[in-house]
Amino acid sequence: MNGSMIRQTPITCTGHSRPVVDIEFSDITDDLSYYLISASKDGKPQLREGGTGDWLGTFEGHKGAIWAVDISYNGTRAATGAADFTSNYWDAETGNCLASFTHSHIVKSVSINRDTHLLLTGTSRSVLSIWDVRQPQNSIEEYAGHNGGIKGCKFLGNDNYFITTGEDKLMKVWDRRAKKELKQQSFDQPLNSMVLKDDVKVVTVTYGNNVALYDVTTFDLLRTHSLPCVVNSASLHLDQRYFVCGGEDLYVYKVSIETGRVLESYKKHFGPVHCIRYSPDGELYASGSEDGTIRLWQNCVGKTYGLWQCPDLTNNSPANQEFVMS
Repeated sequence: MNGSMIRQTPITCTGHSRPVVDIEFSDITDDLSYYLISASKDGKPQLREGGTGDWLGTFEGHKGAIWAVDISYNGTRAATGAADFTSNYWDAETGNCLASFTHSHIVKSVSINRDTHLLLTGTSRSVLSIWDVRQPQNSIEEYAGHNGGIKGCKFLGNDNYFITTGEDKLMKVWDRRAKKELKQQSFDQPLNSMVLKDDVKVVTVTYGNNVALYDVTTFDLLRTHSLPCVVNSASLHLDQRYFVCGGEDLYVYKVSIETGRVLESYKKHFGPVHCIRYSPDGELYASGSEDGTIRLWQNCVGKTYGLWQCPDLTNNSPANQEFVMS
């Protein structure tokens, strides 16, 4: 159901020629803007202005599908993981590749630490590596603990810890100082995604038709909700009252955490939704799809924000127009 009387008009961001499989927002920067980076099987990760979807540039250099992206909190650095067995570290302002890290398998997940000096990577053959971007020749730490490929990885807090998910249906927290696994959580189905933001101490995971929220420090289950389709990705709003998700039925859903009720649902993509993220200010969320597009959705439909203007209730109102960003 759609909880708004005003029609949701997403901004459609074109430019990728193959499915979009991962996206990530920066934090709000000093100039009060923020950025969106996208990974696609076309091998050409792209950077956009997060609030409008305007294309800013394409990172050139990989020779295979891009499976994972990350962008630093201040929007100045970016990381990509690819099917060419490399992860690259980029200057997001110039598009220059600052370092390239060679792996023995496909890189499926990447995470930049807070001070932007370290890169955490996970491969399709269960290897977790930490690299110093100032000395990229060899990894400085390696961990093996998942039985199968790495699905996601993310630095935690002060970077002494990180969290991972794997094809073995496990989510784990690791202690870098002790060089060991601290705790783990098992699931009865394969994990599809794991999303964690620095300022929110809740990790959002999806598996099967389920979205589950866990306390990142204790691994206590906070909430779990089931959706009417296989859910590929979910993202928690910063006020932690609702989340958005998307999956195999082509819809994006906005769900109340307290009740589990679907507050809004929209079907604008022409293929399964592979990834979804809230913006750092919570005013919009972005979804990436098998159809090769990214769509930006208003969190509060009808509010003036970015390219969306408060409707004047005429047929020529921006609320009744389709926005397409190339």
